[in-house]
Amino acid sequence: MVGRYGLSDRQWQQLGPLLPGRADTVGVTAKDNRLFVDAVLYRYRAGIPWRDLPARFGDFRVIHTRHCRWSKKGIWELVFKVLSEDVDNEYVMLDSTIVRAHQHSAGAAGERKKIECLGLSRRGISTKIHALCDALANPISFKLTPGQASDLEGADALLPGLTAGALLADRAYDVEERVRKRLREANTEAVIPSKKSRLVKIEHDRDLYKARHLIENFFAKIKQYRAIATRYDKRACNFLGAIHLVAAIEWLN
Repeated sequence: MVGRYGLSDRQWQQLGPLLPGRADTVGVTAKDNRLFVDAVLYRYRAGIPWRDLPARFGDFRVIHTRHCRWSKKGIWELVFKVLSEDVDNEYVMLDSTIVRAHQHSAGAAGERKKIECLGLSRRGISTKIHALCDALANPISFKLTPGQASDLEGADALLPGLTAGALLADRAYDVEERVRKRLREANTEAVIPSKKSRLVKIEHDRDLYKARHLIENFFAKIKQYRAIATRYDKRACNFLGAIHLVAAIEWLN
């Protein structure tokens, strides 16, 4: 099945060889990898419970269990990293977006809530997706936190090891120790507007900063998948696995 709910032949030719269960690998040879990937994409695109998957995909319990296993093992993340190797590092963009957690995914309590990246923000129980994108708005890396977490938690996780000509970010990242100092040490230009409370304003490249809308465009693309725009997964690793899969598809488009 192609189009909105499945992979095209061209996409499958690039994605298929990266998945486990190939004939040239150790273990059982999978006969339904493409059908399985299409099923996962269908579920996240349509935003439906796993049990509502069309019968043509097979037993929804098998598909759900397999998706959980691949997410936990980091298979979706590995596929994403292989496809995202050709990064345009002329400049990169850092930002975050909040997604509301569906009532069926928001049942974690106590310390478990933090582990599953669920928190109480102005939008209710939610999760924050932190993302780093390259100059072509292709995703590079992700971090999940509870919805009320500071944007700087994303910077702490995603900036170490950064190699780029410049970093574009909004004024929430105008912090010396956790952002600007790191960028200077990496020889990366900080294209970040100064906070209104900063007494001595720091100049930034206003023309280059206009390109920051590209990361907003990326968030808009992945939120076309309804089960990402609203979090339906109880487990953070499953939700992050789906984000890595959808981001990998963006690299194939």
